[in-house]
Amino acid sequence: MRNSPEWLALQQSYVVCQVHEEALRDAIDDLMQRKLVAADLDTLGKDDRRLLDQFAYRYTRLQDDMGVRLIPAALRALGEEIAAMPVLDRLSRMEQLGWLPDAEQWAELRRIRNEFAHDYPETTEERFERMQLAITSAQTVIEIFNSLSHKIRERFPMMEP
Repeated sequence: MRNSPEWLALQQSYVVCQVHEEALRDAIDDLMQRKLVAADLDTLGKDDRRLLDQFAYRYTRLQDDMGVRLIPAALRALGEEIAAMPVLDRLSRMEQLGWLPDAEQWAELRRIRNEFAHDYPETTEERFERMQLAITSAQTVIEIFNSLSHKIRERFPMMEP
């Protein structure tokens, strides 16, 4: 299995997601230490803008790479035939296998992420509420990644953490 294309794809996608997860966790920790309030969003300095950009980028990348790379690679490594399987079916299959807690939750997390990344509320308070919801959602994505990571290492012991 170690040299199979399925294992190599799983290993590569796992490492990519792991890098995003670590950077996202750091960004969330830094945001929590900053203790931003809604009014701060109107007067962000260069460092805070960079921190929010880092958060948004890693949040988006982790969720996208998990959905597009890691989950399909895990399913293929498990011997699942996914070529004709739509994304929602892949998520449902991961849930059936006990590797994903709730396929519908993943869809909701994606909706929250898309609103955060692509919608621009008019008021500072709305932007702040979206940011807070995105942080909570990102923490859930991290928890899901950590759970998947555990399952991957358990099923494929040769995978290094």
